[in-house]
Amino acid sequence: MKELIQNFPLQLEEAIQIGKSYKSNLPKSGYANVVVSGLGGSGIGADLVREYVAPHLSVPFIVSKDYVIPNFINSNTLFIASSYSGNTEETLESIKVAIKKKAKIVCITSGGKLAEIAKKNKFDLILIPGGNPPRSCLGYSFVQQLFILKNAVLLKIDFEKELLASIALLRKDEKSIKKEAEKIAKNIFDKTPVIYAIDGNAAVAVRFRQQVNENGKQLCWHHIVPEMNHNELVAWRTKDEKLAVVIFRNETDNKRSQVRVELNKKIIKEYTKTIIEIWSKGNSYLERAMYLIHLGDWASWHLSELRNFDCTEVKVIDWLKGELAKV
Repeated sequence: MKELIQNFPLQLEEAIQIGKSYKSNLPKSGYANVVVSGLGGSGIGADLVREYVAPHLSVPFIVSKDYVIPNFINSNTLFIASSYSGNTEETLESIKVAIKKKAKIVCITSGGKLAEIAKKNKFDLILIPGGNPPRSCLGYSFVQQLFILKNAVLLKIDFEKELLASIALLRKDEKSIKKEAEKIAKNIFDKTPVIYAIDGNAAVAVRFRQQVNENGKQLCWHHIVPEMNHNELVAWRTKDEKLAVVIFRNETDNKRSQVRVELNKKIIKEYTKTIIEIWSKGNSYLERAMYLIHLGDWASWHLSELRNFDCTEVKVIDWLKGELAKV
């Protein structure tokens, strides 16, 4: 896992090349919506894309993380099935329905049953390198979704330029990212992380939560401002130094929400001393998101080292899949 995190900038470069070589058979117009089916390491890429394209897409972009997909899907839907292994049962169930509803379908996978379905039905198929934990291949999955939207003429901005700038930033700041990540891990070690971000940056918070869960083998939770101010804030009333608040921030975040964060800090510090603010770097959404995600990934790896857990081990998930296969 350490090597995979280290090579994240290289993965982004490879993902761009895969995306450029994608030969699309998609129509160039006529889409009413976009629906992505993906879970876990495959689903987080869709969360990231959803936030990135929100200011640019003229049609809804929906992420489905269940066996059931929205009833509105029809022949005017661009349906993206994203499963790293190609065997995610929720996505395989979803694509069956999408086929019946005659959606325009594209599959992103390293192989498995999803690749077989794509080949059998002559759907657009983007093959990505396999053999690694899905959570370590975020770069492959989310970049392909951007190229799919580009080929469908739904996304017309120069995201490649932003991706290349992201890669350059991660390489330039590699040492400082690792140093800050180690510090974060030490501060949340033996505590329960409470992760906050401002709306529009939820994917970064979700990604860190998932990485703390899977890599660090540690429970935590996250919430988003301003919604958090309408419910969870009330629960801050018991002193507990076992809680460690982690706040992901951007200088470009909504100004009113930034005021809310400052006020939140005044309230929260009465109940825990550990409040960690992580500020992004970069001149675009993708640069800032890639910076924070890479930093969070490193922090989760350091956490696994401090907790003396195998970062890649997911035996309980394997057990769950085995039991489900019996039903």
